[in-house]
Amino acid sequence: MRDTVTPTHCPYCALQCGMNLTPAPDGRAVEVSERADFPVNRGALCGKGRTAPAVLSSSVRLTSPLVRSEGGALVPASWEEALARVAEGLGRTRAEYGADAVGVFGGGGLTNEKAYSLGKFARVVLGTSQIDYNGRFCMSSAAAAGGRAFGLDRGLPFPLEDIPRTGCVILVGSNPAETMPPSLRYFTELRENGGTLIVVDPRRTKTAEQADLHLAPRPGTDLALALGLLHLIVSEGRTDEAYIRERTDGWEETRAAAMAHWPEYVERITGVSVPELREAVRLFCEPEAAMVLTARGPEQQSKGTDTVGAWINLCLATGRAGRPLSGYGCLTGQGNGQGGREHGQKADQLPGYRKLTDPAARAHVAEVWGVDPDSLPGPGRSAYELLDALGTDIRSLLLMGSNPVVSAPRAAHIEERIRSLDFLAVCDVVLSETAALADVVLPVTQWAEETGTTTNLEGRVLLRRQAITPPEGVRSDLEVMHELAARLGGEGNLEKKFPTDPEEVFEELRRASAGGPADYSGITYRRLAEENGVFWPCPASADGPPDAGGPGTGTETGADTGTEAGTEAGTGTGVGVGTGAGAGADPRGADGTGRSGTAGGAPAPRPGAAPGVHPGTPRLFLDRFATEDGRARFAPVSHRAVAEEPDDEYPVLLTTGRVVAQYQSGAQTRRVDELNAAAPGPFVELHPRLAERLGAAEGDPVAVVSRRGRAVAPARITATIRPDTVFMPFHWAGEGRANTLTNPALDPTSRMPEFKACAVRLETVEAGHGGRGHAE
Repeated sequence: MRDTVTPTHCPYCALQCGMNLTPAPDGRAVEVSERADFPVNRGALCGKGRTAPAVLSSSVRLTSPLVRSEGGALVPASWEEALARVAEGLGRTRAEYGADAVGVFGGGGLTNEKAYSLGKFARVVLGTSQIDYNGRFCMSSAAAAGGRAFGLDRGLPFPLEDIPRTGCVILVGSNPAETMPPSLRYFTELRENGGTLIVVDPRRTKTAEQADLHLAPRPGTDLALALGLLHLIVSEGRTDEAYIRERTDGWEETRAAAMAHWPEYVERITGVSVPELREAVRLFCEPEAAMVLTARGPEQQSKGTDTVGAWINLCLATGRAGRPLSGYGCLTGQGNGQGGREHGQKADQLPGYRKLTDPAARAHVAEVWGVDPDSLPGPGRSAYELLDALGTDIRSLLLMGSNPVVSAPRAAHIEERIRSLDFLAVCDVVLSETAALADVVLPVTQWAEETGTTTNLEGRVLLRRQAITPPEGVRSDLEVMHELAARLGGEGNLEKKFPTDPEEVFEELRRASAGGPADYSGITYRRLAEENGVFWPCPASADGPPDAGGPGTGTETGADTGTEAGTEAGTGTGVGVGTGAGAGADPRGADGTGRSGTAGGAPAPRPGAAPGVHPGTPRLFLDRFATEDGRARFAPVSHRAVAEEPDDEYPVLLTTGRVVAQYQSGAQTRRVDELNAAAPGPFVELHPRLAERLGAAEGDPVAVVSRRGRAVAPARITATIRPDTVFMPFHWAGEGRANTLTNPALDPTSRMPEFKACAVRLETVEAGHGGRGHAE
């Protein structure tokens, strides 16, 4: 137990807001207070962050291992019995069906140390290629598009503090007023400083209400919208031809594709009027600096990679990417959604954002791990494909920090696949809907009970500090992997390769990431504590800019599933990818140009940095992009329809998202009384005209039916949504589970499912949930 105030970070979204924790006398509870010194949130917290300690209570969290009894119930057990059952279950499957019959599924909320160890555990101890994580459902399309364009994926290539100082922001498919409320101040300050905000969303959200211009396209048409804007940029002579010539490739093909999407055609596809398109172009192009920021709206589509690529094209065509206070960025969602995709828990990835199929990357990581490179398996299935294979090709599953029974698309089917497993082990802090199906549940420590690092949406690596002692019956995920390695590793003493001290794990992660695109080798726990975080890439020496590992080593491809697999990160060297100017410094550099160094030169020193210490990289691409030749790549893409268009049987489009008082699958936030009072359950948001046709009044139960299932929730009638669209939040299980309905159609590159658009019909519901009418 600590008897002092502990500075740490919120366990929820990718802002990773700073907070202070003060332990109660018993050492098992904490109080949250403002931490004004952390620059991202400057002391502000949303309701989720403020109430986060509620989940630490033994009344809502797991405090003892649980095992499935002969009678079918989950009953308390000792750690020895529980670990023995897990080892026996996973080991039996491996022995009978082979290593790839064992699957591993991770989470974007795991710390860097846990995500790194989980990828290592899967490949070294289990020998399986079948590992992926729920972040595939979050960031993969933006990662693929960013890698294809710039040679490197980092959510934001600049700090949040740059947003208020730009001239215009186009915010596509994001609602930070509800998903990350402390970030809304950056957009408010943007407008106070004379900049403009354009919000693209089919709903008039609380964020859209703050905008200078709200574009409300039909769900699934963001790609056509971006192409229409680029068409106008070209036809109005607003391209930056010198920039295009000097810093990009692929413009001619991209321009030709855009010119096939004339404004009136785009209006018919999207529902956004031609005058609105022209106004958006004017607002974006007139200032010297501008940004495009995307989130799940354009990304969670079966064409999400191309859609994000089309928005990146706007930045390249107007000379915005890789210039001060300008460029493309993605607003990462999960708490460690950035770090979680960098260090090996993805199907095709090794630590440091290296490509699993690259011989040099395999040799480097294998040397750090002390194994033969040939022993490392190749790429496995992507997240949905892995879950879909449960009970058939994959017979046993180890799951950490995820709740796919609620969060996966086509969730009823995925629940059936999970139930069909020979063996399921879940590590979690609460008894989630997925954990309730397990053969063994292992209770693990959570944010305030452990130390570890996360990487926020800016690429800022942060140190979460332990503030309280966990309950006696709870262990860390690192301890779980250590103990399982001892039981499954045979005579090799593999447990020695899995330390339980997080700082020791991080030191190994530093070595494994060295020279890779996501190079953490110059980052230490001490630096993180002293500097309030460090931006990657940050190599161990300041002698030169970070090296992304050479051509081909920095890629993160789509899973090797026999389908088209495109890159999700860079294929280039990354030399000269950014400036060392610290966050808070003028991003234009000492000479006002943004060029604080040249390719091959040393980055600018961080104020107060020790000689020879790399300062980290708050801003990327100001000198060159991370491709082999330093040039960005346009994406010559064309509009295509959503995988499932409305028809006579299913005439309405469903889109899904979050509400301010709940988080992701709700496994933690649904256990907090204050949050449940604010958001007690699911709902169906629909336009008054659609409600009138259906014959539904406010609060009436409404059934939403897709080709995959049926969900029922109360009607919430509002004119802030398109008449051809309904919205459901996805935080709840049971009959209101939105993901029962969603379409698992996958993006061919990122393997992202199409959460954001599927065809449905609406039915009113009598008592007992029988349908009595439907909307045409």
